[in-house]
Amino acid sequence: MLSDRRQRVLSALIEEYVARAMPVGSRTLTERYRLGVSSATVRNDLSALEDAGYITQPHTSAGRIPTDAGYRAFVDELISHGIAEEEHPHDDIVSELRASAAELDDLMEQTSAALTRLTDCLSIVMAPSFSAHIRQLSLISLTNYRALIVIVAEDGRVVNRNVAFAEEVTPDELAAVQNLLGRVLVGKSVREVREGFDRQTYEAMRDPLVQLVLDEVIACLQENNIGRAHRLGMSSLMRKPEFSSSSALLPIMEVLEDDAVLFHVLDECPDDAGASGAEGEGVGVAHGGEHVMVRIGRENAAAELSGVSVVASAYGRGEGEGIVAVIGPTRMDYSRVIRAVRAAQHVLRDE
Repeated sequence: MLSDRRQRVLSALIEEYVARAMPVGSRTLTERYRLGVSSATVRNDLSALEDAGYITQPHTSAGRIPTDAGYRAFVDELISHGIAEEEHPHDDIVSELRASAAELDDLMEQTSAALTRLTDCLSIVMAPSFSAHIRQLSLISLTNYRALIVIVAEDGRVVNRNVAFAEEVTPDELAAVQNLLGRVLVGKSVREVREGFDRQTYEAMRDPLVQLVLDEVIACLQENNIGRAHRLGMSSLMRKPEFSSSSALLPIMEVLEDDAVLFHVLDECPDDAGASGAEGEGVGVAHGGEHVMVRIGRENAAAELSGVSVVASAYGRGEGEGIVAVIGPTRMDYSRVIRAVRAAQHVLRDE
């Protein structure tokens, strides 16, 4: 564990490096930060921090920069001294977003935009899995060979899917199928629909048309069970000096552009965040039942994300949880980003 003085020196170095993206020397720290010790003492502390693996010297005679371990010590200290004490960060933005958004998708898009403005990083808001109970099932005849399946959930979300028929299906036949499946499906969740129809149930509804439509309904629900991602701020990442080379940014972009991969990367947010975990686990900020995960550099399970930090949190309840996250260089303003993610969580949690 670091002494209070060395923790202050490390924090000052990280704050300076976050602000300027340049290696930091002892003279800079002495002149710009009120450390209360001499330049010689600061030099000794920097050497000790380097020996302990918290900072490194990229070039001989250059200043120092933080390592992942240094950022982790900084974030742990930040969390233990106040970041979780702030009751409701960015209340003005929370109120503005809630007042201006007409529906959930609009709110997620606006929240993602606000996160990017607040953090100058890539922001991602993942929609909740389609796990609410089904309120209504409609089959709309388009032609005698095509129909549109429309499913409305109790939380107001709507999904749809086109279905094609090999033989002619009249509107009356389609209405009969709608009535039958409505009686069977309405009031059930996605999980209940997916797990509740065994072979016996299919046999009980022998009509090939009913089975075809039921298969399409389940496929529609399964497709929409991967959260939809609202991403904004990739250009912000591109402007960071760490990603000035396309070879550094390309692997990150490839991971983040696939919704299914992205969902699995971010769906590791702990439901019950605790203290600092082992390497690769990150740390959770707990506040009034709200948890924020901070994963730094190589703590990320995906190797492609070893050069970035991920600050993420779940919102919503139970199976209907979504995810809000900020992804940026390890040289990010962790205090600002954690507050912004908590604000976004507060915006979305009751929607």
